[in-house]
Amino acid sequence: MKRIGMLTSGGDCQSLNASMRGVAKTLYKNLKDVEIIGFNEGYKGLIYGNYRIMSPSDFSGILTQGGTILGTSRQPFKQMRVPDENGLDKVEAMKDTYKKLRLECLVILGGNGTHKTANLLREEGLNVVTLPKTIDNDIWGTDMTFGFQSAVDIATEAIDCIHTTAASHSRVFIVEVMGHKVGWMTLYAGIAGGADVILIPEIPYDIDSVVKAIAKRTKQGKRFSILAVAEGAISKEEAKLSKKELKKRRLDMPYPSVSYEIGDAISKKTGQEIRVTIPGHTQRGGSPDSYDRVISSRFGAAAANLILNKEYGYMVGMKNGDIVKVPLEEVAGKLKVVEPDSSIIKEAKLLGISFGD
Repeated sequence: MKRIGMLTSGGDCQSLNASMRGVAKTLYKNLKDVEIIGFNEGYKGLIYGNYRIMSPSDFSGILTQGGTILGTSRQPFKQMRVPDENGLDKVEAMKDTYKKLRLECLVILGGNGTHKTANLLREEGLNVVTLPKTIDNDIWGTDMTFGFQSAVDIATEAIDCIHTTAASHSRVFIVEVMGHKVGWMTLYAGIAGGADVILIPEIPYDIDSVVKAIAKRTKQGKRFSILAVAEGAISKEEAKLSKKELKKRRLDMPYPSVSYEIGDAISKKTGQEIRVTIPGHTQRGGSPDSYDRVISSRFGAAAANLILNKEYGYMVGMKNGDIVKVPLEEVAGKLKVVEPDSSIIKEAKLLGISFGD
């Protein structure tokens, strides 16, 4: 009998269940004797041996279900080599659980931190196959991650809804989109929602440039402006700070978030009313859209196929619409960012969108 472990780690998103279903259905269909063991709450379940034996019925009816049936938790990579409060070596504990259960392979669904730990386990001799999960779409080695498009849909809808109230009240509205380190979500939702200004971490903004863009619209007779702002957006002044200095500045900031700081600055410079809307964790919630259901099913089937062929140590990814396998050592520790000189940025600027630069 082949025993396959499975876990979801890090933040949740809409298509984790669809991806696990893709793996399970393919394994059940192509192996006569297979048992899938699900670890509860991500790596925590693997560390402390908290698991359950799954059955085919567990993976039935979950294609459209958001969240994760296994639960998840955040286990920072930099803490993996640090013993827990009882002195337990987490890495050794994970290896022991893997060996005691006589696993053939461990299927791991997660984002950047998750992939660092997955690669660590590979280096420790475990058979690992991973799937790229994150609403941020920032995993290196794949054009698309599952969860991203569903989250963009929700952020776009938030911007769509703001349009009518912004027009009615002649105000400047800021919609804050998730994304601390990268701006893929804000960029896509901003373009799709018709935002006038898009601020992302990769392109530090000048508040005077933002104000200039708003003033230009006002001069053209436009009664409102909408800004799509990534929660990790930074000013040109902040871009000169070290990571430590920036972190301290954000902690000491007398505003709930960067959007409120930007809004206050715009208000003082223009005298206009500013309103901030934060969709927050709604962007992670609800059912996956059709696009995510399709790529999740493809990712899941491809991951299972790697197991069937005993090809371990890879992440399943997508390149130019095709499913590919990417060595884990090439993925771990790398971030896929929005390049300021990329085609999509140039095209957005041609449309008249300001990036505050």
